[in-house]
Amino acid sequence: MPTFDEIFKQAKHRVPEVDVDEAQTLIQEGVRAVDVREKIEWDEGHIPGASHVPRGYLELRIEGAIPDKSERILLYCAGGTRSVLAARTLQEMGYENVLSISGGFTAWKDAGKQFIVPRTLTSEQMHRYSRHVLIPEVGEEGQLKLLDSRVLLVGAGGLGSPAALYLAAAGVGTIGIVDSDVVEESNLQRQVLHSTETVGMSKVESARRAIAALKPEVSVEGHETRLTAGNARDLISAYDIVVDGTDNFATRYMVNELCVELGKPNVSASILSFDGQITTFLPGEGPCYKCVYPEPPPASLAPT
Repeated sequence: MPTFDEIFKQAKHRVPEVDVDEAQTLIQEGVRAVDVREKIEWDEGHIPGASHVPRGYLELRIEGAIPDKSERILLYCAGGTRSVLAARTLQEMGYENVLSISGGFTAWKDAGKQFIVPRTLTSEQMHRYSRHVLIPEVGEEGQLKLLDSRVLLVGAGGLGSPAALYLAAAGVGTIGIVDSDVVEESNLQRQVLHSTETVGMSKVESARRAIAALKPEVSVEGHETRLTAGNARDLISAYDIVVDGTDNFATRYMVNELCVELGKPNVSASILSFDGQITTFLPGEGPCYKCVYPEPPPASLAPT
């Protein structure tokens, strides 16, 4: 049975190494850098533009991060040992052009090279959003983007109610709510954002209370008004995404027009009895609401 020293020696014999100056040049030329250290090390600082694939998850995640096995890859760890072993593993997996930075991130810092210390979730946030963080398509970076995001809900009724709760639960940092109505008892069978205790209260204030109970850190910006031609531009321009849960076509077309003009994604949903539909319109990347529905249906076919 070979010893660790023997295994490492064999790996070094097969894995090309570059010093930090060569590594910097390669990165500037577009070679992908991959940090194989643990997350706590990554959080203390890493090379700008590097991907993070911890050594313990390398075989599991590398093909998702870098599917092209002919791509040139530059691995690094803290001192150059783990990256050599990781590079050898990638060679055995069929990766054709894998390099290791001699001396690792320590040598990079000691040489005065640029590095960044990333913003990270707090331990409480990491625990709360752990299921998101485990999803590679979201991860910690995606969760931080959610925390920084601003979403405008047009309407806090049957469509806006579940949307508000799920957005808050997912960690969206700021939720704007536009609604001029008050909560009525007949709303409660479907508008799950509201409760018996908030009957008679404005829907905006009722929504604020429900969201605060679910996640107090969410900033709820209430707009107790109808969305009109006079205020829609200012409201929509202040948010990243619009969720249109309105119940009339005039407002839907107005929201669509402004989202196209301002370049805002428009999540448009509607429901009638047992039928529902939802679509996300991305300005410049596909049709808009009016492209799909050039004219509203006759009033007799669109009961409110």
